Amino acid sequence: MNAAASVPVLLVPGLGGSGSGHWQTRWHATIPGMQWLAQRDWDAPSRDDWLEALSSALVASDRPMLLIAHSLGCALVAHWAARSGTGVAGALLVAPADVDSSAHTPSAVRSFAPMPMVPLPFPAVVVARRDGPPLWLPLEPTLAAPSAETTTLGASTSGMARQKSRASESRL
Repeated sequence: MNAAASVPVLLVPGLGGSGSGHWQTRWHATIPGMQWLAQRDWDAPSRDDWLEALSSALVASDRPMLLIAHSLGCALVAHWAARSGTGVAGALLVAPADVDSSAHTPSAVRSFAPMPMVPLPFPAVVVARRDGPPLWLPLEPTLAAPSAETTTLGASTSGMARQKSRASESRL
């Protein structure tokens, strides 16, 4: 049995959706049962419209879902959690976008600012690279539930270093 068969999985792309070579697109194509969150407009996101789409997907599921979000999709999950949080079994938040910074993200994402800074009401794992594109790293310790694990990736002299910490113990 695959994970998608035991817990419904919803892929939550960010700004622009995910192109043909993106990891979310590849997962959707190769892992049976994964669902894709559809948005009306991937390039001009509206927080309210995107929240409505996420709400509809979660309500349509007969069980709480695992959300696998990328970039702006992480901000969407954070806003959902701040408003409701119901219908979510857990979340994998990959490379959260810094929606509060005009220096790091395009103006199209500003409707997602400010990033809610409340604990998620469900288990979560946040994955981010400290030496990669600008991310919303304060999301890491603040949003993750006390039982959540965070993983940050950063450069080291021997290549890529992986650092794991408990969200409740990690502070920037």
